[in-house]
Amino acid sequence: MAIRFTTAAPTTQRSVKDLRLGESGTICCLQDPEMALKLLEMGCIPGTQVRLNSRAPLGCPITLVLGDEDYTLSLRVSEAATILLKN
Repeated sequence: MAIRFTTAAPTTQRSVKDLRLGESGTICCLQDPEMALKLLEMGCIPGTQVRLNSRAPLGCPITLVLGDEDYTLSLRVSEAATILLKN
């Protein structure tokens, strides 16, 4: 399996931080090569379905539900911005 990295996001490309509460998307690729290994180890693998579960009162961190397993992950908004979604 090849992991795709991008250096610049097209204007139509959405990231996980752009999701609204309860909204889902499928991970397309990871934008930051330095953070990619950390995110991959936490289950943010291209092709995985993600759903925004909650946001902290001040907006950061956010919690995501990954896949069908109901695996919950908390991320900083800056980390979520590096996870791009399929259109």
